[in-house]
Amino acid sequence: MKTIALFGGTGQTGRELLSLALTRGYDVKALVRNPAKLSQTHPRLQVIAGDVLNPADVAATVASTDVVLSVFGHGKGSPDWLQTDGTKNILAAMRESRVKKIISLSGGGLPYPEKDEPKFADKAIRFIMNLAMPKVIHDAVAHHGVLAASGTDWIIVRAPRLTNDAKQGHYREGWVGVNASTKIARADLAEFLIKQVEDDRYVHQLPFVSY
Repeated sequence: MKTIALFGGTGQTGRELLSLALTRGYDVKALVRNPAKLSQTHPRLQVIAGDVLNPADVAATVASTDVVLSVFGHGKGSPDWLQTDGTKNILAAMRESRVKKIISLSGGGLPYPEKDEPKFADKAIRFIMNLAMPKVIHDAVAHHGVLAASGTDWIIVRAPRLTNDAKQGHYREGWVGVNASTKIARADLAEFLIKQVEDDRYVHQLPFVSY
């Protein structure tokens, strides 16, 4: 069974993902800034205290793993280029440890013109997001560029509005404006994310998962 390097495990989606990974039998190395925020303990979980912006902490997390799951994101007071710079550190650590695959979480505001067919409502939402949180969108776009140039087997999973509703056990895999809706529960999003560890169908693509 593979060992996962997890970034963002103390967030709401990250906690769902961590629990699911352990339930599925994966070993997990999780980098967290504050281990006290991670209440879960498990024989197959190794918690590393550190920061994704610290290359040494990231290298220690990625060492001796098989795949990276990156679900860290912006919070209050985050640096403008948090996702981009953190992803650069992760990619450097992957090269050092010869880890080939990374699955990164982003939002529906990240465009993918090759497959997206945004409707009027989708365009309106993107316009509002660009006004309300430009640094998050710009950072997401830049992190995509870094991954695209990395030579790794990368997948960027995009999601709409996230809820803490109960897991439904089903969802749609599509693109913005194509076989897609406007929300998904974090528990179902975690299910899709963990599937990508073994599934290479979306390598070098940006699938949009929703109800």
